[in-house]
Amino acid sequence: MTATGEGVRAYPFGPTHRLELDSKLVEICGEQPVLRVRLPFGGDGWLVTRHADVRTVLADPRFSRAAAVGDHVPRTVAVGLPRTSMLSMDPPDHSRLRRRVAHAFTVRRIENLRPRIQEIVNDLLDTMIASGEQADLTTALTWPLPITVICEMLGVPIADRERFTAWVDGLLMLSDPEQSAQAREELGDYLAGLIALRRTTPTDDLLGELASGDQDDQLTEEELVSLGISLLSAGQEATANQIGNFVYTLLTQPDLWRQLKADPSLLPGAVEELFRFIPNSATAGFTRIAKEDVELGGQTIRAGDAVVSELGLANRDPEVFERPEEIDFHRGQIPHVTFGYGIHHCLGAQLARVELRVALETLINRLPDLRLAVPADQLSWRTERLIRGVAALPVSW
Repeated sequence: MTATGEGVRAYPFGPTHRLELDSKLVEICGEQPVLRVRLPFGGDGWLVTRHADVRTVLADPRFSRAAAVGDHVPRTVAVGLPRTSMLSMDPPDHSRLRRRVAHAFTVRRIENLRPRIQEIVNDLLDTMIASGEQADLTTALTWPLPITVICEMLGVPIADRERFTAWVDGLLMLSDPEQSAQAREELGDYLAGLIALRRTTPTDDLLGELASGDQDDQLTEEELVSLGISLLSAGQEATANQIGNFVYTLLTQPDLWRQLKADPSLLPGAVEELFRFIPNSATAGFTRIAKEDVELGGQTIRAGDAVVSELGLANRDPEVFERPEEIDFHRGQIPHVTFGYGIHHCLGAQLARVELRVALETLINRLPDLRLAVPADQLSWRTERLIRGVAALPVSW
């Protein structure tokens, strides 16, 4: 790794505040879009923020995820991903695992799930509405919806929801390595037990399908467990938080809510624009290691250097997005990088899109007068987590 020089800034530059980008981050990276920083764990690396440079880092095979495995690697999170995680692999290993699971997340397969997703949303809102004229939307909808969907897809018993919700919550802690490691171990043991049952008693859910296969195509237990952890955590945490974040944004900018009520056809584009505008992660993304010297944004990234990408800032690059600080539901094509780019583009992107569209459309249709039940500045937010989100979202209707 390149030695730390004087003047290297410690990243992050400030604490996460709600859904706002750090003003110091915006200022510094506007002047130095490829910046040498000291990461919270493991040492120094490069922070990349421009849209084009971020896409290069995410897609160019000269930047390796497999080389970024290990405690010594500069990173933004307390515990890095294990080598068995698909997110920690380069081709051909990555290609082999992704090929086994990608079919379950095609546009057609996810669209076939839409009626079931609608049914779940209807049931959750029926219960919420019957409870009175005010509720916490995170408890009533934003958390139960995605965890129910991903559990049904995988074949994980919904009765165990609270247990693995707590495990995923601990797994995504930013600064507590012991809790994060313990959560991964306990969730891994739980999934290993389910996989062992699938080996002896095949099922037609996704976990059962992945556990099957001939000898040449069969995944190891470690690979299956790691894949299950990735699918559960991404399918639950990211989508649950984003549903809450989207509703919070719409209700605190009432003109946006009124636009969607007046013209529901705007919803697909609105979802993409909200994905662009709202920074999902509380920190820069997974580390990649340069396999050779690469020129990027006027800087020379040396072989062995660590590189992290700030997706939230890339999504507001003025060279790509006109008026990037405004939410515009008429923007048209929106090439955001919220779901990543290249071979590690999020498998569950289409599932998240459908869940967000169904949830928002149903809220608008059934509760057109939905509003915050407390002042926005009184809302509490989840902190020290990889994913941003409201801790509670009291609403009335």
